[in-house]
Amino acid sequence: MSKTVTSLIATALLALAISGTAAAATGACLRVIVVKADNVTTYLHELDKARDMAKRLGLSIQIHAYRATYAGAATGELVVTIEYPSFQAMADAVAKQESDKEFSAWLKGLDKVRTITSDSLYREL
Repeated sequence: MSKTVTSLIATALLALAISGTAAAATGACLRVIVVKADNVTTYLHELDKARDMAKRLGLSIQIHAYRATYAGAATGELVVTIEYPSFQAMADAVAKQESDKEFSAWLKGLDKVRTITSDSLYREL
């Protein structure tokens, strides 16, 4: 996993710990990634691989892909969401993914088919 992503997750978990609210600990966590991909079909195929690996690793996540159709300068870009049941579930998923050789190799190869333009975390209230 890239240092940027790891840093983003660490910052989010620190904010969660500081907040001290039970709702923050139990609400769903949504990672929203905006990407540019020259070959959308290939990229969507890669997301299918991610779903299969998540299932193999026993992760409770939902991955969806959308095309921005009314988004100003971002119109046409792809928006990928990864929903976790909680911040803790996200942290557990990241740990499993980082220790999995197949996932790590897949993630490195993903940089060949897409460019991330935005990467954000949201929590359900």
